[in-house]
Amino acid sequence: MAKVAFIGLGVMGFPMAGHLSAKGHSVTVYNRNPARAAAWVAKYGHAVAPTPKQACEGAEIAFLCVGDDADVRGVVTGGDGMLAGTAKGAVIVDHTTASANVARELQKECAAAGVGFVDAPVSGGQAGAENGQLTIMCGGTAQDYAKAEPAMIGYAKACRLMGDSGAGQLTKMINQICIAGIVQGLSEGLAFGLKAGLNMEDVVAVISKGAAQSWQMDNRAKTMCENKFDFGFATNWMRKDLRLCLEEARRNGARLPVAALVDQFYATVQKNGGGRWDTSSLMSLLND
Repeated sequence: MAKVAFIGLGVMGFPMAGHLSAKGHSVTVYNRNPARAAAWVAKYGHAVAPTPKQACEGAEIAFLCVGDDADVRGVVTGGDGMLAGTAKGAVIVDHTTASANVARELQKECAAAGVGFVDAPVSGGQAGAENGQLTIMCGGTAQDYAKAEPAMIGYAKACRLMGDSGAGQLTKMINQICIAGIVQGLSEGLAFGLKAGLNMEDVVAVISKGAAQSWQMDNRAKTMCENKFDFGFATNWMRKDLRLCLEEARRNGARLPVAALVDQFYATVQKNGGGRWDTSSLMSLLND
């Protein structure tokens, strides 16, 4: 068992750090909102630190799961940042969905200080974090990944090194691009069926056994038909992720016409007050 730190106790980080505790690791946490950290310690025990630096002192592996590139830089760098408190030979693991550029940038900074860095975005949402069933896509050196993997598998159903630094973030972008297209297609199909007057429960029961089957269909079709959109990953976060995808595509020359279109549909959902609705809320744009 390892001495670890966990920075960022949001809807994902809170249960992920809890799994580390359940597996017997010694966990020190930090959260920008101290009340959230206090709630975690009240539930799981262990220690809370007043800064990321102090949370990472003595840790063999230091995890973070925050919001965006600026948040990652903010908690990793600086006098009170994670890197300032992380010892040589330890590894920082970033579970944030961020850009590949920030992963490469921080890997270089960490390497200069003798600290490993693994970009390790996750897929599976809040339910996956709570149930320990996340998919983790990692970028970094094989040596750094090998140090971190035994702890990460405590909350993962799949965990794989995808390549050098940034490869984890690029893989997560592919994941989000695919989800965007799938949810839009599912929304259009369900809306079409409702307009046609079909029993959608029967429709989904049949087509989910064929080539149209998807996780989104299995888990969201019923609630989408009921105009209920409070079951997972928020539209605000999906737009952030699609922005990262589109920015990367401009750099590497990839064409993402459907992702760009769906991003604009999500922008309309936000304008309609659905920023905190889950990603299946694309359906709301097709309902009268």
